[in-house]
Parts: sequence; C-alpha cells; structure tokens
Amino acid sequence: MSPSHYDLVVVGAGSGGFGTALAAARLGASVLLLEKSDSLGGTAARGGVNNWEPGVGGTGIPFDLYKRLKKIPQAIGIYKFGRHYAWQGPEVNPKFPGGEQVIDPTKHYADSLRRFGAPPLAQAESFRRAHWHGVPYEPDAYAAEMEKMLAETGRCTVWKNTAFTTAHAAAGRLRSLTLADGRTVTADFFVDATANILLAQQLGCRTTLGQEPRTLYNEPSAPREPNDRLNGTTLIYRVTRQGKAAPAVDPLPAGIPAACWWDEKFPHAACTQYPNGDFNINALPVMAGRETHDLGFARAYAECQRRIAAHWHHLQSVFPEFQAFRVNWVAPGLGVREGPRLVGRYVLTEHDLIAGVSGQLHANLIAIADHARDTHGADTGRAGTGEVMQPYGIPFRCLLPAEIENLAIACRGASFSSVAASSCRLSRTMMQLGQAAGTAAALAKQQQLDTFAAVPPAALRASLAAQHVELGWPRPPELLAYLRNEDA
Repeated sequence: MSPSHYDLVVVGAGSGGFGTALAAARLGASVLLLEKSDSLGGTAARGGVNNWEPGVGGTGIPFDLYKRLKKIPQAIGIYKFGRHYAWQGPEVNPKFPGGEQVIDPTKHYADSLRRFGAPPLAQAESFRRAHWHGVPYEPDAYAAEMEKMLAETGRCTVWKNTAFTTAHAAAGRLRSLTLADGRTVTADFFVDATANILLAQQLGCRTTLGQEPRTLYNEPSAPREPNDRLNGTTLIYRVTRQGKAAPAVDPLPAGIPAACWWDEKFPHAACTQYPNGDFNINALPVMAGRETHDLGFARAYAECQRRIAAHWHHLQSVFPEFQAFRVNWVAPGLGVREGPRLVGRYVLTEHDLIAGVSGQLHANLIAIADHARDTHGADTGRAGTGEVMQPYGIPFRCLLPAEIENLAIACRGASFSSVAASSCRLSRTMMQLGQAAGTAAALAKQQQLDTFAAVPPAALRASLAAQHVELGWPRPPELLAYLRNEDA
C-alpha cells in the first residue's frame, strides 16, 4: 500500500507541477504528484501548446527535458520564422493568415533563449528572424518523458486520474487532502500547480480575477477602472499533409456558418511546424477569456470546436495551400491564458518588467523571463502590449500566500498583476517556478524548517544555480558552455 504521508504533495502535473515534483525528488524529498487527467504536461501537452516560445530563463529542468526529447527521432526541434502577414508587402494578396514557424535543423537550444529587445529594434523583422526561435515538440513524447524523469528519481509517486476534493488546514498550515476516491494524504509541504489555483482558493487565500485598476499598482498599461476581462482562449488543432490525395476544402459540419460569427473577421493564426512536418494551428484567439470562464469548460470547449471548424474552412477556402492538409488532432484541453491569481506576499507588477534585473532590488529572484506584455483579444481593452527592454526576475515571494505557511503556488496563478501575468505565463517559466518551489521544499526538509518563507534566499538561489537555472543577465560563460553541450 502506498504511504499516506510525504515530504511534499504537488497538486497538478502541468509545467509547474512537474518542475516542482522533479526538483524536490532529485534533492531527496519524498513526493506525491496528483493529476486529475490521464496524462502529465497540462496546457503544454493536453492544451495543444506544443511549443516553447523564445525567451530567457529556459535552463534547468526545461533543458534537461529538451536533451532527452532530442534523442527521440522527430520528437523536438527548433523553429525559425517563415512567412508573416505583417512582413508581406502590398503585392501579396491574400497575405499569409498569420505567422509561420518552420523547423530549422541548424539551430540549437541556446538559440531559443532570447526574446527581449529595445524598440523599435525588437519590432523589426530582421531582429525577430535573428533572435526569436521556439521549441516545438510532440506532446505524447513530452508527457511520457516527464513521467520517466519522475520515476527515475525513485522518490516521486504519480497518481493520475486523481483529484482532491477537500483541503484541511489548521493554525495557518495545510494538514491534509481528501481525494475524490476517499483516500487522505498528509505532507509537510504542499504546492498548488492547478490551472485555477483550486487549492489556494479552497483554503481562503486572497485571490483576484480580471484587470486591476491603474491606481492599485500605478501600472502604465493597466486600465483606469477595474474590469473582469481576461486574456483570450484558444482551442488548438493539428493538420497533416495528405500525400497524394487531391487538394480539397473540407466540408463544414452541419449548422456551422462559413463566416466568422464571434468577431469582425477570423483571427490570425500561429502556424508552427512539428518536427514530422505537421502544423500546429493556434488561432489568436478563438474565444474571449471571460467568455471561457463564464461558460465553464464543457460549454466553452463545445463552442470552440465549432469555431475552429469554421476557422479551418476559412483557411482552406482562402489559402489553397491548406487544401493539401487535413485536421488529424484537436487538443483535448483549452489553451487558457489567464485565470484566478494569488495576491501573495509580493505581487509582480509591470514595474518589475520595466525595471528588469538591473533595476530590481529583490534578494530572492528565482527565475527570469523576457516575454512581451502580451494580450490576445481586442476585448481585453488594453491600450497595447510591448516587448521588455531586458530580462526581469520573479521573486520567490510571488509563490507564497500570506495565509498558509507550508503552501506555495507554482503556475500561472501565482502572485502577478494581470499585466505581469500576460508576460510571465509561459511553459518554461512555469517549469522554473516549479523548480524553485520544489527546491525550497527539499531545502526546508534538509534544514528542518517548517515554512517556505523560512528557507534562506541565498541558499535557495545557490541550489538553483547549481541546477543550471538562469538567475541573471547577461548569461555567465559557464552557463553558456553548459548549454552548448546539448547532446550530453
């Protein structure tokens, strides 16, 4: 029989949950990882976001996973930009329906670790072609390797198809979880890596949803008045070339209009090539984030299925090259970009993004990022988005609620403002938040500490650096040398 007590229980096996469990188990902690679905990977696998976008900070556990996948034929690659509607002149009609990213076998993992740039340089086609390289991968291989890496530690138990129902807390500490199958598990530490921070919400931790008013944090990109708008949602689908089959437009299912009914026109799409030549189609977006939240998963997913059928019919009808492809997979999960967020011991805001690591004064930065303030959907109402001038750091306190001392949050629901969350929500960043949370739990066990906040920041950063986690900029020579050895 499996033991009921662990050093650490992690709820949710997406990017953050995986990073948490692996880091803690590697450092000697006994870990239980709970996942309500039938596979690991979360949005990065089941949600169809089968691509790590370019950005700093993707070292540590993400690089370890990349190296394993690289040994599997056609499991992972590095892309470069192909066509993009914004870079095509007036002589091109119709313009490509979004952006095209294609596999470039000459690129290396280190090429994917940069996005930031000062405007107008960062907006230039030449800059983006030179510096923006993402990492597309096969989701099944990705999830399988995650599970193998956890198993190899010998200290991590994974229970899939397992959800928690009730959290039991007393005196500011989470004591146990009751699971849907009636079992009870206890632990010294817990990490909430669920998409909607379900554990933190049930425990009464302070949370927020929507856009804060400008007066709250004095963020330049925040609206003057608070609102309930959320970043847009996508249902991602995959298409494959049909070989010798005659090009054709797939018929629309009954009851679905050919014209876009949810916006003025069909959205642009990121068309990203998989290593085997298929394309991942990510329409930007398919549904407003608030609509997704209000409908609930089942109704939102059903409506998004209708919308992507119309979107694919549009692509094939207007751009004949797509007639040689057929849809062969639709993600079983929605690509949700924003949900509830913790209001924790520190809230990352746009001021951190603007200051960058050279201007931040935090002693406990545990990851860096450089993605843009990135809004999907005109209904979000923001005045605009923008690239950051340099990488910025995420303090460990962003992972810590004030109410529960032995709980950390390692997912997009950590303590970020809505503007900051639009930047630091990506998979590799979440994996590194998890690596920090798991490392902190293991250090607390080793040093006989009973709260996350008691872990010395210097010791946490030193352990992360020893795990090759990028914590500052510019990148030190020893980390560059480590990244060049991607076939090890």
